[in-house]
Amino acid sequence: MWDFFSTVRHRHSVRHYQSDMPVEDAPLHAILEMACAAPSAGDLQAYRIIVVRDPAERAALAAAAENQQFIAEAPVCLVFCADPKRSAREFGERGERLYAIQDTTIAAAYAQLAVVAAGMGSAWIGYFDTDAVRRLLTLDTELEPIALMTIGYPAELPTATPRRRINDVVSFR
Repeated sequence: MWDFFSTVRHRHSVRHYQSDMPVEDAPLHAILEMACAAPSAGDLQAYRIIVVRDPAERAALAAAAENQQFIAEAPVCLVFCADPKRSAREFGERGERLYAIQDTTIAAAYAQLAVVAAGMGSAWIGYFDTDAVRRLLTLDTELEPIALMTIGYPAELPTATPRRRINDVVSFR
């Protein structure tokens, strides 16, 4: 088990997965538990996570994401959806417009780090046709797909990409 800093440093976008190694139920459940442990505005968890294991549905998700075929090749794709109405009931327009999206992306980030801690890899996909994903998964009208995330055992070990220097990102007052 890695410490938190090692986990973050070993998180890279994985787009090639071992086809002969499915994601077992136990680690998937642990990953989903960590997503649900993420902080959220008012502890409302204004999001839903759809687990897509079906190969035909993953292929359709890949098509909805401009044919990013690694989505179809990964054994699991998580679809993170905001639930703006849930947040709006407590926080009004700001909850609907902002907090539900923040809650969803925080949960996805926790899941992504949990994937690394579980010895797997993932890729966050933000470029997709929202309406196509909504139709494919027959989502309730109040849910808004925010991110797709592939999960599986890496068939590649991506090299670290350059990051901006901390002084270019952080300012102190």
